[in-house]
Amino acid sequence: MTADAQGTHSNRTQGRELALKYLYALDLRGGEGESFASFASHQKATTTVRAFAEGLVKGVTGEQAELDELIASVAVNWSVPRMAVVDRNVLRLGAHELRTTPEVPTNVVIDEAVELAKRYGAAQSGAFINGILDKLKKRLRPGAG
Repeated sequence: MTADAQGTHSNRTQGRELALKYLYALDLRGGEGESFASFASHQKATTTVRAFAEGLVKGVTGEQAELDELIASVAVNWSVPRMAVVDRNVLRLGAHELRTTPEVPTNVVIDEAVELAKRYGAAQSGAFINGILDKLKKRLRPGAG
């Protein structure tokens, strides 16, 4: 991997992490809280990372109801409100990316979500996220491997 590709990957990975942190805090506060710009100003992140994260946050918050319906449609025996806060927000991020960023390979979207879940969620979060996003992949990107 070239340095540029690594930098982009690293920026996107950091952006997803920053977006998750904000969405988690917002979720815990019932949708009320400081703006993303204010939240991000307290984080150690480059302008590029902040911009990518802000795009993810706007996408997820702007289509949260649709994302939750989509997730619920493949999450057998799970309602989105019953899911752990980290898990549901990682799923929202992953579902949003699967829907809106065809230029990002499917396996990258899923792998990044699984890694976030492993890092911030419970012991079984990675497997849970992988299973749900794999089902969503088949619905949202039917031609993907």
